Amino acid sequence: MLHPLTVEPIVRAALAEDLGRAGDITTDSIIPADAVATARIAARKDGRVAGLEAALIAFRLLDPAVSVTVERADGDDVPPGGTIASLTGKARALLTAERTALNLMGRLSGIATATRALVREVEGTNARIVCTRKTTPGLRVLEKHAVKLGGGFNHRFGLDDAVLIKDNHIAVAGGVRPAVERVRAAIGHMVKVEVEVDTLDQLDELLGLPVDVVLLDNMDPDTLRRAVRMVDGRLLTEASGNVTLATVRAIAETGVDMISCGWLTHSAPNLDLGLDM
Repeated sequence: MLHPLTVEPIVRAALAEDLGRAGDITTDSIIPADAVATARIAARKDGRVAGLEAALIAFRLLDPAVSVTVERADGDDVPPGGTIASLTGKARALLTAERTALNLMGRLSGIATATRALVREVEGTNARIVCTRKTTPGLRVLEKHAVKLGGGFNHRFGLDDAVLIKDNHIAVAGGVRPAVERVRAAIGHMVKVEVEVDTLDQLDELLGLPVDVVLLDNMDPDTLRRAVRMVDGRLLTEASGNVTLATVRAIAETGVDMISCGWLTHSAPNLDLGLDM
């Protein structure tokens, strides 16, 4: 579970965006200030729950005394119509926080659900499903946590926690070797180095250099299989590009260690959730 101090500023900013300058003029006009209500967060479709803690922070920011009963926590599966949590508190708070809470939960549960599907598809192979930095600005920590709740793993969080030398770096540096040499001269001994290659010739050049991981970009399964044999366990291998539910099994069976998938965090469909009063 993410620490509330990490999540609360994100939720607070989302609530402030929705409340605008005058607050919830609809709810405040209709609902008495002292009215109390009970509601449940329910799934309309099957999925993997993620973002519940963020959703509950939204309700608690508006009603610190709200009472919550959790039926299915983050990381749990929920069937269509299943209750995720029940809440009792100020009716105004429940209604005003509803959209922010469901936006976050729907987005994050969608990511967890999509990750779950890919993870299930590669069961029995050596491959891990990992996400990328293709995240929604401001939501990266939540989206990457949702990937973990779906059974996946995180790639680097930002530009500062690992080196990833990509094709544009190589083009500007004048080749793989000068790029790697400049990185190794600049970074500390604790930092991992990954290099992206597009061809087996590039991979052959890379194998003699001091790197930790190779990113095999947009290679078909036959080429990936040859690449894994060339590496022969000397580096971690990561496959990327053209990863779908239909292709991921074939990619995993090539023997790669990791399969990275950008659409998990930039295009996963929301899980349909509702707040039933």
